[in-house]
Amino acid sequence: MKLLTASTAITLAGTGFALAGTMDDIKARGHIQCGVTQGVPGFSNPNDAGDWTGFDVDICRAVAAAVLSDADAVRYTPLSNTERFTALQSGEVDILSRTTTRTLNRDTALGLNFAPVVFYDGQGFMVRESSGITSAMELDGTTVCVSAGSTSELNVADYFTANNMTYEPVRFEKADEVLAAYDAGRCDVYTSDLSGLAARRLVMQNPAEHVMLKETISKEPLAPAVRHGDDAWFDIVTWTVYALIAAEELGVTAANIDQMKAEGSPDVQRLLGSSETGTGEWVGLDNDWATRAIAAGGNYGELWARHLGPDTPLKLARGLNELYTNGGIQYAMPIK
Repeated sequence: MKLLTASTAITLAGTGFALAGTMDDIKARGHIQCGVTQGVPGFSNPNDAGDWTGFDVDICRAVAAAVLSDADAVRYTPLSNTERFTALQSGEVDILSRTTTRTLNRDTALGLNFAPVVFYDGQGFMVRESSGITSAMELDGTTVCVSAGSTSELNVADYFTANNMTYEPVRFEKADEVLAAYDAGRCDVYTSDLSGLAARRLVMQNPAEHVMLKETISKEPLAPAVRHGDDAWFDIVTWTVYALIAAEELGVTAANIDQMKAEGSPDVQRLLGSSETGTGEWVGLDNDWATRAIAAGGNYGELWARHLGPDTPLKLARGLNELYTNGGIQYAMPIK
């Protein structure tokens, strides 16, 4: 499919344009086209064999398992911040699963529909420990490396303006370019989502020499996105994400799913398609759609633990991303 220009895509989005029939296209080609980052460890990053792995990758795998009965039926398209929305609008990708913040502008003017938030994040700052800087309020007059076309670019401008400070932005389109510039000393500060900073610090020349400041300057609810205008596809992606969260709430794991399907509570059996009230027809799939999605990589908590948790290089705390029953705000809508 021919790629539209950014201006054309945005114009069409604003007039209600959408490429409906996404499921028909997916079934015809036999795989989902998933837009991912150009490489963020823990979220979407190629391993030594060239295979894409990460938390966001596993979201796409779960959707593929639900709709095609094959978690491997996914092709990955690495996209920069400035490329990602055009790629989705033009039909180059079916789903964007790449640490993308849900905002009013993106949800409306850019013609996107966001699935449930999979990571509640916030923007922060990283500096060299040798700088002696311990607070973002000490950043007046610094140079700041930031990704062009990201919410980080707007947030940092707002933060410095609100606090009557000046700075010099050093912008790059690609995340690798931002990282390389900061690591090479071309700027004093690196700003991005806190999870992204933690991930990219792992691949710096001397990770221990860099520290993140205490301030969080924004809300960054990261969520998969699809195009406006195809409610059937939007429903599938939305409820696949909810199925992963509901599975953690209900204690369903990749290891015990067969037993839970046979012996679980009514809510569990409804989720897994083994009750008399199946949910498949409501999303245009068979009743085992959620079972396949969960079995592909585990529930939401299992995905977190495998890619982001304390036993991974990122060692991220769940924080707000804990289930609501554990002090967080992560919550599945009722699957019934």
